[in-house]
Amino acid sequence: MTTANDDTPDDRPVLLEVRDLVVQYGRIRALHGISLQVREGELVTLLGSNGAGKTTTMRAISGLLPLTSGSVWFDGEDISKVKAHHRAIRGLVQAPEGRGVFPGMTVIENLEMGCYGRKFATKVEHDERLDWVLETFPRLAERRNQVGGTLSGGEQQMLAIGRALMARPRVLLLDEPSMGLAPMVISQIFKIIAEINAGGTTVLLVEQNAQQALSRSDRAYILETGEVTRTGDARELLADNSIRAAYLGVA
Repeated sequence: MTTANDDTPDDRPVLLEVRDLVVQYGRIRALHGISLQVREGELVTLLGSNGAGKTTTMRAISGLLPLTSGSVWFDGEDISKVKAHHRAIRGLVQAPEGRGVFPGMTVIENLEMGCYGRKFATKVEHDERLDWVLETFPRLAERRNQVGGTLSGGEQQMLAIGRALMARPRVLLLDEPSMGLAPMVISQIFKIIAEINAGGTTVLLVEQNAQQALSRSDRAYILETGEVTRTGDARELLADNSIRAAYLGVA
C-alpha cells in the first residue's frame, strides 16, 4: 500500500497544510496524525467512507474543533490557535456538510451573510461579487427573493457554496457537497466546482462520490479510520483497481 507523501514536481506554493493532526472526542481518537497539503490553485479531494474522519478533519481545519495535537498552517502561518471566524476572514472558508442555509432568509440575504466580516472596499466591488455569484448559479438568480427553506436540496447546496464564495475565499473547503442529491444535480454541482477552481479558487473537497471527485481533482488523499492511507494523482487513483473496488463497487 502506498503511504502518504507529497513528493511532486508541482512548484506552486503550499497554501494550506495540515501537520500530524490528532483530534479526540473524549477518550476516542478520531484522527491519528493526519498530514496533507493543498497548493495554490489546486483542487484536492479527501476521499473516504462514512466514519473515516473526513468531516472531523474539515472542522478541525476551519477551527470548529480543537486539536489534540498537530497544527494547521495557512499561507505559511500556523493558525492552529486562530478562532474560526478569523480563519474565514483570512480566506479559509467552509461550505459545511448539511448546507446550513438560513431557512427564513431569502437567497440574497443568505448570500449577504457570507461576506459578514469580510468588508469590501467599495459598494461596486460588493455588487460585482454578488453578480458573479448569481451568474455562477443562475438558479439562485431566478430565486433571489425566495426564502432558503423552500429551495430544493440541490438549490440549497448551490446557495451554501455561493454564500461561501461571497467571502472571497483563498481556499474553499467543501464538505460532502453531493450528499443527498440526485445524480443529475450531483453532476451539475461538480461541474460548477470545477469551474470555480478553474477560475482561480483553491479547493479542498471532502467526498464519498469517488467518480465525480477524482475525475475533477488534481490530487487526492484516501482517509480510512482516521488515517491517510494513500495519496497521489487523482486520475491515477481513479484508475486503481483497489480504489475502484472500494469506492465504485467495480472489481
